[in-house]
Amino acid sequence: MSKIDIRALLTEKAPLIDKIIEKYVPKKYNEDSLIFSCGKPRYAFNTEAPNKALSDPVWDMLSRGGKRWRPTLFLLIVEALNGDIDKVGDFVIIPEVVHNGTLMIDDIEDDSKIRRGKPCTHIKYGIDIAVNAGNFMYYVPLLPLMRNAKLPAEKSVKVYETYLQEMINIGFGQGMDIAWHRGIANADAVTEEEYLQMCAYKTGTLARMSAKIAAILADGSEEQIEAIGKLAETVGIAFQIQDDILNLIPSGVSKTKGCCGEDITEGKRTLMVIHTLREGGEDGKRLVEIINMHTENQSLRDEAIGIMKKNNSIEYSKEFARTLVQDAWNDVDKLLEPSEAKDKLCAFARFLIERDI
Repeated sequence: MSKIDIRALLTEKAPLIDKIIEKYVPKKYNEDSLIFSCGKPRYAFNTEAPNKALSDPVWDMLSRGGKRWRPTLFLLIVEALNGDIDKVGDFVIIPEVVHNGTLMIDDIEDDSKIRRGKPCTHIKYGIDIAVNAGNFMYYVPLLPLMRNAKLPAEKSVKVYETYLQEMINIGFGQGMDIAWHRGIANADAVTEEEYLQMCAYKTGTLARMSAKIAAILADGSEEQIEAIGKLAETVGIAFQIQDDILNLIPSGVSKTKGCCGEDITEGKRTLMVIHTLREGGEDGKRLVEIINMHTENQSLRDEAIGIMKKNNSIEYSKEFARTLVQDAWNDVDKLLEPSEAKDKLCAFARFLIERDI
């Protein structure tokens, strides 16, 4: 298998994905696009209000970048199962738009100030706009499903059920994470398995949603749908683990300023923290003490990072993520015929756990 440039693949797919999103969430609503979204008005539309309160904040978030890896995963799975991209490609907007909606809401929950280098939506537009726009982004990407009269009823129902189950899951995952880092549940007793389940619901769920919907639309077998869904969930978990690792490593602006470890300030129980608590003895007690301070003091955050490094928790987490994805890939490997798309899918899964962005 020749080396596959996943960064180039993500860059290549992003304009296509954004074009599809704009088809259903226009940058500027007019009478026709409002009728398409909402049906004919009983009274009269005002086009300025939805543009100011919905389209502007939604596209402000989307235009900030992001890797678009969930919809790219969708496209690779459809291709690997010999599905027709032209017929089902519009469904890529579901995981991407929902994901960006969760970011808007997450930033309010975390009282964040910056998202992708710019003021968060609730800072720029107000909390009321951000909450409404974020919730809007949970449902508007279902328009391709609602407006697709050619999709067989049985397949349509399976897509709906997949979407609904994963949206329920993501609420549970976010709830677990909030309860632990706010200290309203016994975070210090969280096990590795419990942490993985939180990740499967919080980060794995949108990847699993994307993958399973892609496999359903591409006429995958039940065995393929489940195995591909598990792979995507695992990739999502590994993505979260790598995100947590990168949070402890200075990069970009934080490298210049010599700061990192915002997760420590938030009190997050990551795999590295859980490993250190299990293996570190007195080190673990000191780590919990620092995490429970919710401190922004960089010296204390550096001390916490040093404790995790000393106990090999970062390396442990990296290897854990690699093993997790490899095991899930082995299950998928035997269910897909050899193809360039399959090779890309394999390379894609590995990229997301080895990335430095």
